[in-house]
Amino acid sequence: MHVSIFLPWLLTIPFLVHSSHQQPKGLLINCGSDVKQTVPETGLTYIPDDGFTFSGNKTSLDAKDLFPILSTLRYFPDKVARKYCYTFQAIKGSKYLVRTIYYYGGFDGGKEPPVFDQIVGGTKWSVVNTTEDYANGLSSYYEIILVAHVKTLSVCIARNNQTVSSPFISAIEVISLDDSMYNSTDFGAYALVTVARSSFGNEDTISFPEDPYYRLWQPFKDDSTDVVSSQSSITTSEFWNKPPAEAFATAITMSTTKKLDVQWPPGLLPSTRYHVSLYFRDDGNSKTNTWRVFSIMVNGKTFYSNLNVTTDGVTVYAPNWPLSGQTLISLIPDTKSSIAPLINAGEIYQLMPLGGRTLPQDVMAMEELARGFDNPPLDWSGDPCLPRENSWTGVSCSQEKMPRIISLQLTNLGLTGILAPTVSNLTALHHLWLGDNQISGSIPEMSSVDQLETLFLQHNKLDGPVPQELQGRKGLHILVSPENHLSV
Repeated sequence: MHVSIFLPWLLTIPFLVHSSHQQPKGLLINCGSDVKQTVPETGLTYIPDDGFTFSGNKTSLDAKDLFPILSTLRYFPDKVARKYCYTFQAIKGSKYLVRTIYYYGGFDGGKEPPVFDQIVGGTKWSVVNTTEDYANGLSSYYEIILVAHVKTLSVCIARNNQTVSSPFISAIEVISLDDSMYNSTDFGAYALVTVARSSFGNEDTISFPEDPYYRLWQPFKDDSTDVVSSQSSITTSEFWNKPPAEAFATAITMSTTKKLDVQWPPGLLPSTRYHVSLYFRDDGNSKTNTWRVFSIMVNGKTFYSNLNVTTDGVTVYAPNWPLSGQTLISLIPDTKSSIAPLINAGEIYQLMPLGGRTLPQDVMAMEELARGFDNPPLDWSGDPCLPRENSWTGVSCSQEKMPRIISLQLTNLGLTGILAPTVSNLTALHHLWLGDNQISGSIPEMSSVDQLETLFLQHNKLDGPVPQELQGRKGLHILVSPENHLSV
């Protein structure tokens, strides 16, 4: 069965109003900016994107009264590069929330924003299509929760067959999450793509600092329900994924003791598997001893039976629940229950299968190779092999789940610099073509690259000896030229 990895609809970034001198644990990146910016409405400081990416151009938008992080962007006019990546330092095995933010603003003189892909690591994450939001004067954001399997995280955008102008990005947020959060998910095989995160009955979005992990809990109301509020405090630090206490401050319910039906989220969902978390807390407003017990049905299937909701609050979740189309959540009161069911908040994430990753040994070797060149191709960041249609320029890979690099065809790319010694760690390499560049220095020892079949070095500025082991190897074809000062 085909599993869609795209968000079923776009989330619109709200303008949050609160003041804080704190920062969430992570990185807040203002793409295209030259200076740090503290957003007055939030008190959060964003830093420029210099050093996190080495491709693209910066620009500013002329529109007045724009939210500060939307007033600049970075765009990527190069049509040859297979992807344009940001790379962030990460702690291997740690969990992160990544949020990408887009506001077109007609930066290129066009009327509609381009449509393009976004990629995380070696996996195509989603198609970025902000056309509808932009037509309504809104910005858009996408979110994903994932674990770093190496010491870096890469977030990339790439052209697809719908892209007619330069892809762009306004901001990126990379927030560190507690290890306990969402730990029912197998993050070795999946990431969680945000579909909806809502606070029922609330008037405003809940975010940082109320939620120290900078999750956005958007308000949700249903005209057929009543809103109730709780005046007492609650401690949520022991909840497995640490929802903010404010998410339990309001709820929607019925005025009488009968079934509560909530159509949430409001959009249609593709048929696949989801992580669903629902949050409940008795409002404590009843003056008599009460019994708030109900069962939860999702699209007619039992999600949880006989839930006893108290003022302490409770989370009910399913880590791998099938959903398709419209979603109907039904809360059915127990026959002995004296008050109506209620619901405070909910989260839905789509399970996104990870597309694998290049063997870390090869990734590290290629990163050193890129650093050795003065001018590596613009798409030499992120995963070298994956997604396969977005592999690095000149790089060919094996077809394994964890692919190896088998060929480097770098002929006539205008490369200068040196050939880094870590090329010897590309032990699955069959072909290394470096001809017609301006590469200087010596040829590294490559005895460990024992499957090498062709080594083309012509028309460079290399000097020194061709390693003796390469000269005597059977089945290896070496091509050099007088422009090099190599001794054979």
